[in-house]
Amino acid sequence: MEIKYIKGDATRPVGEGRKLLIHCCNDCGAWGSGFVLAISKRWKEPEAQYRKWSNGQTSVPCELGQVQFVKVEDDIVVSNMIGQHGIKYQNGNPPIRYEAIVKCLEKVKDAAIKNKASIHLPYLMCCDRAGGKWDIIEGHIKDIFCKNDIEVTVYDFKNTV
Repeated sequence: MEIKYIKGDATRPVGEGRKLLIHCCNDCGAWGSGFVLAISKRWKEPEAQYRKWSNGQTSVPCELGQVQFVKVEDDIVVSNMIGQHGIKYQNGNPPIRYEAIVKCLEKVKDAAIKNKASIHLPYLMCCDRAGGKWDIIEGHIKDIFCKNDIEVTVYDFKNTV
């Protein structure tokens, strides 16, 4: 199975059946720039749940490699994935932590299989604020989802795909 690239808004995932909308969050409780603004504009619950999580008000710690699943519509679940440490470069290193991204994607894969869901994400996920490289992220997506026959749609809002 190949990744499907389309022009559009990832907060309006297309297709039939259940959908998991994935995106990268940090481990320090900061929510306020990047793709999360589009999520918050469409739904309030992902931000509210992330803030509770990052404030220690849930049973699962808000730490690298963890995923918080937030149902926002009957067929759409937002997956808050903790894949970046902090929000700033430190000693020239970006906030992204690829090992944490892989752990998150594996957890999302398990949820997708269990719920017969497709995966949806914005183009360049983890690459803007987190400082990741798309070729690495795309490789992990292919290895974890596509090789397991899980449908993946990547949305380019700026129409550059």
